[in-house]
Amino acid sequence: MYVRLSKTFKFEAAHWLPCFPEGHKCRRMHGHSFRFDIIVAGEVPDEQGYLIDFGVIKGVVEPLVDQLDHYCLNDIEGLENPTSEMLAKWLWQRIQPNLPLLDEVRVHETCTSCCEYRGQ
Repeated sequence: MYVRLSKTFKFEAAHWLPCFPEGHKCRRMHGHSFRFDIIVAGEVPDEQGYLIDFGVIKGVVEPLVDQLDHYCLNDIEGLENPTSEMLAKWLWQRIQPNLPLLDEVRVHETCTSCCEYRGQ
């Protein structure tokens, strides 16, 4: 049986987007209640009955949440231009080596806007 599992994480952070033109509202410092989903996928071993313990996902991701929560994302190495796209890639690069079943990172910058990243 092939499944995809999702675990959601949240953090609060400020950022500004230097890639946007002068005068654009996103070029100014502002904050978001970010939410992101870590999606893993694979075949469920018959003898096990589950793909992965959600606690394993949490153990891999929580240190990254601690690194992001209540910080200015622009000040974090690799996030100098912290668009949703770049944040999704940043998360992927740090999670995938420790979570080989990673299939997708979905970053929700607002209630109505998100970015999905599935690696290269």
